[in-house]
Amino acid sequence: MIEAISCGGVVIHRGKILLLYKNYKHKYVGWVLPKGTVEPGEMHRDTALREVEEESSVSAKIVKYIGHSQYTFQGRDDIVNKTVHWYLMRANSFYCKPQREEHFVDAGYYKFHEAYHLLKFNDERQIMKKAYYAYIELRKNKQWIKPSKAKNDLY
Repeated sequence: MIEAISCGGVVIHRGKILLLYKNYKHKYVGWVLPKGTVEPGEMHRDTALREVEEESSVSAKIVKYIGHSQYTFQGRDDIVNKTVHWYLMRANSFYCKPQREEHFVDAGYYKFHEAYHLLKFNDERQIMKKAYYAYIELRKNKQWIKPSKAKNDLY
């Protein structure tokens, strides 16, 4: 069994959540959250920010760590046990552009209930739900800082 680690983000702007639509040879098709593999020597936070920007052209800021998800799948030569570390992130605009090289053909921000039903994988739905509830709590407590007013990444 191969152990793999990825990191990604639940990116929110004005209450809407960033999703990417992937279509790889009509085998892997569906809406997903941005995530990707940790490079050697890279910190998890840096991987999550890099992958969000590479896959969607969104420059985001980390608000807080949300948790991790785990799943297994059949790789080319062996079973892969993957752990994905997730971060709640904020963006300062709705601009996004899917990374064609990774077979992303669409990207956009969606209301929670839309995103929940669009996401292909249940583990990503659960992480998104956890992140969105954290976002609601931060807003309620006036701790969701607009990027233009934030001096540093406080979280």
